[in-house]
Amino acid sequence: MSSRRIAHAIPPAAGANPANWPVMFTLAALATWRMTHLLTEEDGPADLVLRLRRTAGQSQLGQVMDCFYCASMWVALPIAAFVASESTRTPLNCSGGSGRVMWYRRAATWLALSGAACLLEQAARSREGRHEPAEAAA
Repeated sequence: MSSRRIAHAIPPAAGANPANWPVMFTLAALATWRMTHLLTEEDGPADLVLRLRRTAGQSQLGQVMDCFYCASMWVALPIAAFVASESTRTPLNCSGGSGRVMWYRRAATWLALSGAACLLEQAARSREGRHEPAEAAA
């Protein structure tokens, strides 16, 4: 594939085109699910996440890492801050023309990303035949 064709295959920067908001949100939702799943359900590369989970034990961090729904809230927080700040030029912009993203835009994005990750996790569990949350099964 030529470099010219590759350059056309790469989308422009997320803030460059308001039409990118759905794509950006979808990618952010997938990233939120992936990171949350890694932290709560997987051992990670070289068992790093497993060792972190064991070290955390029953501390607050350990409790968050045992609960997909809890962890998704924390994982979604920085991702939502980035997505909301990158979307100031979208038709859904709530900044009132100032270029600053209002707190409710970030809060809505935060909750939506966490909710999307939870829906993806439920879909993955039903596909595997696990209908109950991992926390309830333990």
